[in-house]
Amino acid sequence: MREAHIARKTAETDIKLDLNLDGEGKSKIHSGCGFLDHMLTLLASHGHFDLQLECKGDTCVDYHHSVEDIGIALGQAFRQALGDKRGVHRYGDIVLPMDETLVLVSADFSGRSFLGYSVNIPTEKVGYFDTELVEEFWQGFVRQAECALHIRMLSGKNSHHIIEGVFKAVARSLKTAVSIDLAFADKIPSTKGVL
Repeated sequence: MREAHIARKTAETDIKLDLNLDGEGKSKIHSGCGFLDHMLTLLASHGHFDLQLECKGDTCVDYHHSVEDIGIALGQAFRQALGDKRGVHRYGDIVLPMDETLVLVSADFSGRSFLGYSVNIPTEKVGYFDTELVEEFWQGFVRQAECALHIRMLSGKNSHHIIEGVFKAVARSLKTAVSIDLAFADKIPSTKGVL
């Protein structure tokens, strides 16, 4: 099984995260931020990843440190669980509708970190969640997962729908990218022989 167990402690957050890439979409999430719990539950469900997360953060300040550090820990977990990436499809993409919202996501587990983020969220907050933190989360993720991730909002008006569309689309793209290509299960998907 492709699993990872991450413990990350700083002066701002204390995170324990367990990930199974070959799961059933089960999750138990306690991030300290209800909206992020909702998004990570969607990520696990739509990616068919089993995800357990416990984060104790300085939410008395705001959610910034917790959101960014959870993105970092999740990226570390993907990198750990994928190992040398032997047999994976490597690429995944989708154009996903969420009511009036349409989001394009494309992922490449290339070993190189890049976030292409073009999402115009019309409000500064959804509930108590600062919407600018969506980009911070995915930036933390790609740096540690060592993947290229492009997220484009093609249309949308409702901030909740836009962010939900992003998390669902990323989940579906990651699911495809990390799945095993049975015809090439013993191969590294690169002419370089390493990712």
